[in-house]
Amino acid sequence: MFSLGGTIASTEKPGGGGGGGVAPRLGAKELLEGVPGLDGSVGLEAVAFRRCPSGDLAFEDLIALAAEIKARFEAGAAGVVVVQGTDTIEETSFVLDLLIDAPNPVVVTGAMRNPTLASPDGPANLLAAVQVAASPEARGLGCLVVLNDEVHAARFVSKTHTTSPAAFRSMTAGPVGWLVEGRLRIALRPAPLPAVPVPAGPVAPVALLTMCLGDDGRLIERVGALGYAGVVVEAFGGGHVPARTVAALERLAATVPVVLASRTGAGDMLQATYGFPGSERDLIARGLIPAGFLDGPKARVLLSLLLGNGAGPEQVRTAFAKV
Repeated sequence: MFSLGGTIASTEKPGGGGGGGVAPRLGAKELLEGVPGLDGSVGLEAVAFRRCPSGDLAFEDLIALAAEIKARFEAGAAGVVVVQGTDTIEETSFVLDLLIDAPNPVVVTGAMRNPTLASPDGPANLLAAVQVAASPEARGLGCLVVLNDEVHAARFVSKTHTTSPAAFRSMTAGPVGWLVEGRLRIALRPAPLPAVPVPAGPVAPVALLTMCLGDDGRLIERVGALGYAGVVVEAFGGGHVPARTVAALERLAATVPVVLASRTGAGDMLQATYGFPGSERDLIARGLIPAGFLDGPKARVLLSLLLGNGAGPEQVRTAFAKV
């Protein structure tokens, strides 16, 4: 079990009196000590890997974590649990999903309520994550996210609420399973995604832009001048942008890969339905690459890792066509 910090590990400073807020202070062993129901039937190694808010994590942290996980699997570990802050779980879990090509379960969890509150959800989520990681039923499912007794595939899950313990949802496909009385039930088995090699050098910088009412394209022009290696555009609906932004997007797509995702958070990108200027057909014809079912943050993860491996536009297009 690797702990990275986050709400689940956040407490007040000793003697702080509650006036300064909470911050990640608990390590991996302390987290396990606070979980009722861990009876010792599962052998657990606790590793304090990082101790920070999840917004401070970077690709380099996840690449290092993926290497550690692979090493544990090669040494005989049956599964791995990663405990972190919930703010970026939907992205970090997808990084691990792409980088770790092994049937062993990798389960990411966290908490929406910190340990100083009356009903923290961290211990229950951590227990559920261990139960899933130890279950043979979870093998071959890629990286999973477990909170609130629901099991989600990393490729689908998103954080959909700022405070609710039921914040995590897979809007496109629903959860792949759930736990009841400590038993894992898997209802769906998504086909494995192609693995992405670990980038040999720094991960390429990729921008994420969201279209909005009245957008005039100035940010698109500015991003093109900032040296990003690629751009993900979160478009309206099934892949639409204001007509006034089309020329800027076409110029940008002629210089770097530009991936077209939806700002809705669920559903596949359209490719052959609408034909007006700024529609998905128009944008694809101008060189933009549809993101499949991936939302903007996940499309940015995949594009970043692909470009970090030196992929060109056609290789990027091929990889997204498999999503």
